[in-house]
Amino acid sequence: MADRKFSNHPSRISVDGVPIRQFKNLEAHGIPFPNRHPMRIFSSIYNADQWATRGGLIKTDWSKAPFIASYRNFNAEACVWSSGKPSCPSSSTLWLQQKLDPMGFQRLKWVQQNHMIYDYCTDGKRFPGGFPRECYTNQ
Repeated sequence: MADRKFSNHPSRISVDGVPIRQFKNLEAHGIPFPNRHPMRIFSSIYNADQWATRGGLIKTDWSKAPFIASYRNFNAEACVWSSGKPSCPSSSTLWLQQKLDPMGFQRLKWVQQNHMIYDYCTDGKRFPGGFPRECYTNQ
């Protein structure tokens, strides 16, 4: 199951309780952060052969098509955005303020080292003029 946590605290994406990506709130440094806007969940499968597969080294095996994604036991607990402010269920207070403990950081680092194929913060072809600011401060 995937979940995504947004608040003024770091935003984290987890799958089956394992953190796979974290984004720090760096608004104080002029870097936009999605904490004051309504969000929606969207997923798709698309061909990113040319840019998201180690510079095109890994090609899609089209003989395995059609590609199908499904979700089981998906549960979204969300705050409702109204009049410029979030209204959150009392049960969401704890997860909105959760921070990664040392074991969580270790699991995040392991997932990124062993499973991350593409990281835009290392894609010099996509950003020949320099990487986005969050790439330097969101390590």
